[in-house]
Amino acid sequence: LRRAEKVMVAAEFGKRIARATTNDVECIKTDNDVDRIMRPIFDGLKHEECWVVFLDRHNQTISKERISIGGVCATVVDIKIVMKKAIERLASSIILFHNHPSGSIIPGEEDKKLTLNLKRACNVLNIELADHIIIGGGNYYSFNDNGFQ
Repeated sequence: LRRAEKVMVAAEFGKRIARATTNDVECIKTDNDVDRIMRPIFDGLKHEECWVVFLDRHNQTISKERISIGGVCATVVDIKIVMKKAIERLASSIILFHNHPSGSIIPGEEDKKLTLNLKRACNVLNIELADHIIIGGGNYYSFNDNGFQ
């Protein structure tokens, strides 16, 4: 009886490991995937946060990490930190996200400057900046979709 219990426990443990590893890998192929994965992070925030999703060659999520927390109307993003994390994770591409608690998704001059500078840094390291997305007011703005990159 004990041996049978051990076999059952081992089998259940194996199933849980298999489920955890297959469900934890998120693939980003469309705007809907982006929205589904990132919107819950930003919903209800009253301050700005910046996150980066690190992707492999197949657009599967390696990790998603908060890069900075700011105030009501701004947050500081250090490009060196973003690139360091991308290199450490051997990311092929990244997507930068931040929110506008005001609800406006129109990018400001600082947002545009950040996107250009991050794009340049990515080009040097052969990492694709897949997009920079601003989330706010139940909607989002994609720099990529708007031809900025």
